[in-house]
Amino acid sequence: MTTTESSDEFTPATTDEARDFLAENAAGAGRAIFPVGGRTALHYGYASTQPGIAFSTLRLNRTIDYPARDMTITVEAGIRMDELTEILKAEGQRLPIDVPQSSRATLGGVLATNTSGPRRFGFGTLRDYLIGISSIDSTGKTFSAGGRVVKNVAGYDLCKLMIGSLGTLAVITQATLKVIPQPEASTILWCAAADWQAVETALENLLTSATRPVALEVLNANAAHEIAAEARLELPANGPVLCIGFEGATRETEWETETMTVELQAAGIRDVAVVADAEPLWFALTDFATSSDEPLTFQANLRPSRLVEFAELATSAGVSLAAHAGNGIVIGHLPDNVTTLDAAVKILSPLQALAHEADGNLVIFDCDETWKQTIPVFGQSRQDRALMQRIKQQLDPRDILNPGRVFTKNAVSAAQ
Repeated sequence: MTTTESSDEFTPATTDEARDFLAENAAGAGRAIFPVGGRTALHYGYASTQPGIAFSTLRLNRTIDYPARDMTITVEAGIRMDELTEILKAEGQRLPIDVPQSSRATLGGVLATNTSGPRRFGFGTLRDYLIGISSIDSTGKTFSAGGRVVKNVAGYDLCKLMIGSLGTLAVITQATLKVIPQPEASTILWCAAADWQAVETALENLLTSATRPVALEVLNANAAHEIAAEARLELPANGPVLCIGFEGATRETEWETETMTVELQAAGIRDVAVVADAEPLWFALTDFATSSDEPLTFQANLRPSRLVEFAELATSAGVSLAAHAGNGIVIGHLPDNVTTLDAAVKILSPLQALAHEADGNLVIFDCDETWKQTIPVFGQSRQDRALMQRIKQQLDPRDILNPGRVFTKNAVSAAQ
C-alpha cells in the first residue's frame, strides 16, 4: 500500500476477528484491503489504484509457542522485530536476519517484503528459517502450511509463496521460525581499498580464504562516509571499502579476524580496522537500505562476478552504494541533485542494462509516485511474470488485496 486514499482502518485483536472481517468484506462491498504492519515499506511497488481499507496487524502480536530447547518459535505476524529479538535473546537465541527500522517493522511485513541484510551471506534469508505459516485469503478462508499445520492447501509451497508477496495474495497472521544460538563474539573488519581493482582482487582471493565470513559488504566512498557517521566511528571513508563480518565463538572469531587481516594484506589491502564492538556498525550497514531523503532508491541483483563493474558505473554517476558482494545484491541511492524524471532515467538506464546483461534485474524501492508511471518499478519483464499474475488470480480472483501494487496497467515495461 502506498496510500489507501481513505482514512478507514481495521485493526483486529484476534485472527477470528480478522477472518470474519475479510469474509464479510468479500461477501459484501468487496472493498480493497491494504495489509499494513509497521508501515516501513509502504513505498514498495506501485501506488494504489483505488481507495480501500488499511488492515493493520499490529494487535496480532502474541507469542503462541516458544519451546526454546527445540530452537523454534511461533508468533503472530504483527510482532515488532525488536520485540521478537528481545524474546529470543532472553534464551540466548536469535533470528539472524538483518531488518532495517527493526523497532517499527513487523514480522509479517518482513516476510511480505522478503527483507534481508548484510548477514544473509552467512545465514541466508527468511526462506531458510520459516518452517510454518498461517494466513487468511481475501475471502476470509484461513490456511496453513509447513510446521504446526492444521489444514494445508495442495498445489503451492505456501511458505515460500507468501515470502515477498507484498500482501497481494493473503494476510499473514502467524509464523513458525527456527532460530539459532547467539554468538559469543561479533567483529567487522573495515578495509579501506586504494581503488576498485584492489576490491576486485580481494574478493577473488576470498574464494580461497581459510575463514568463513558471515557478511561481505562493498561500499563506495559516499556510502562508507554515511555508514561510518551513522555508527559514530572514526573510519577511513575516502574510497571503496570492504566490510567483512565474523561471528561465533570468541576464539574462533579472533582467529578468523587475524587470518583474514593477513590474507587482505597479501592481496594489497593494508588499511584494515578491526571493529570489535560491532553492533552499531551492523545497525548502520543494515539501515543503509532504508529510504530517506534521496530522490530514488533501487536494488539491483546480478552475478557477483559483475558487482565491482556495476559499483564503478554507479559511483561514476554519483550514486551512494552498498552491496552484499557475496550475493550480488546492490542497494543504491541517487544523488540529491537528481530532481527530474529525465535525470533519474539517465542514471538508471545504463545500470538497468548492465544488471540485465549480468543475468539480474533492477527494481525501484522508493521514488516520486509520478515517476513510477514511467520507470519499470519491478525491472524488465520476465517469463515468470505471467505465472505470478495467474497465481494472484487464483488466490485473489477479485483483486481485493493490494490492488495495483505489483500488476498495474499504467506501468511502462522496460521490455516495451
